[in-house]
Amino acid sequence: MRKNNQYYVRKTHRWLGVIIGVQFLFWTISGLYFSWTDIDEIHGDHFIEEHRNHTAAIGILPILDSTVQINDISLRFIGEQSYFFINDSLLIHSQTGLKKNGVTKKEAESIARKHVIKQYEIKSSEMLTEVGSHHEYRGRPLPVWEIEFDSPENLTAYVSQRDGSFQRVRHRAWRWFDFLWMSHTMDYEGRDDFNNWLLRIFSVFGLLTVLSGFTLFFMTNKKRIKKKAL
Repeated sequence: MRKNNQYYVRKTHRWLGVIIGVQFLFWTISGLYFSWTDIDEIHGDHFIEEHRNHTAAIGILPILDSTVQINDISLRFIGEQSYFFINDSLLIHSQTGLKKNGVTKKEAESIARKHVIKQYEIKSSEMLTEVGSHHEYRGRPLPVWEIEFDSPENLTAYVSQRDGSFQRVRHRAWRWFDFLWMSHTMDYEGRDDFNNWLLRIFSVFGLLTVLSGFTLFFMTNKKRIKKKAL
């Protein structure tokens, strides 16, 4: 009976190891990458110019339609002109009160140029109105200007088309991080869901693998002790 129990535990442990071995390898590789990389570099902070806007604020007055209900308001500088961004939707010139329908390609490139370090030149620009669940800009406000720079790191900057706000940069190291993050979380649809069922199932399998290994160790160790006693 003991032999049969040991046989089944060994077989279970073996197959569990085969099933989750590849995923354990991904977890280990991605964990090593995360622990050996600087998160500020992954975010692309070293590509960002320390930016201070020196545009004079003289004459900035809230010339607004009295019927506009303001829940949120912030100031934007686009092409050396100041604008109010109201209720996360209206872009209005701070001095004339005229509405502006988002930023142009040229304006977006100018904004990106002010934020990204000067050593890289702009290679191309494109406005995105939608992105997939695996896109590097997923989960951010759209539409957006995607501005690619001529750099060895394949650097890309994103500027909101609605209000001209500089969103973020993406580069090669970040993309590797993102891919390994997907393999770590096992969310192969959106990459950021830690509660997906695949991860839960493999976590349970991992626990069973460890427990079966401990069980096998004690069973074989007990058998050796008995043989020595004889």
